[in-house]
Amino acid sequence: MNTLNKRSRAALLAAVALVALGAAAAVAQKQLAARATGRPEIKVTLSGAVARGEDSVALDKAGSVHPGEVLDWKITSANEGDGAARQYKTVGHVPQGTSFVAGSATAEYGAEVSYSIDNGKSFAAQPTVEEKQADGTVKRVPAPVSMYTEVRYEWADPLAASSTLTANYKVRVK
Repeated sequence: MNTLNKRSRAALLAAVALVALGAAAAVAQKQLAARATGRPEIKVTLSGAVARGEDSVALDKAGSVHPGEVLDWKITSANEGDGAARQYKTVGHVPQGTSFVAGSATAEYGAEVSYSIDNGKSFAAQPTVEEKQADGTVKRVPAPVSMYTEVRYEWADPLAASSTLTANYKVRVK
């Protein structure tokens, strides 16, 4: 009878061990799957510099800026998560008292650049405004860059985990 109890206990312990091992394997498999389809975690930083002669001075060290000076804004997007950020976009603001410098928007990896003239409500590669013609009709014409309020960068490819993208644009102090 004692021998049967030892066998029953051994079988029971083996069964418990197998169940525990199976549960541990399932948890590990879920963790691996979560890593494979993890979430992006984007950290965005904005830094600026002002062109002074031949030098570029960081805005935090430049003191005040003066009319006519050009500010170079840099947006850095770092994916610190463990999944790709799909359909990634970032937007830079054109501060009041400045005017966007035409042709200054650049970005890595072929980002599509668009602009807003309504504080980010809508974007277009070339925003337009209505202009009354001499004959009284209204025609849509390209908006002057002085009306631009936002610059949007949109990448076709996902921002992969542990990757960084940069985008730049310039504004002139009024």
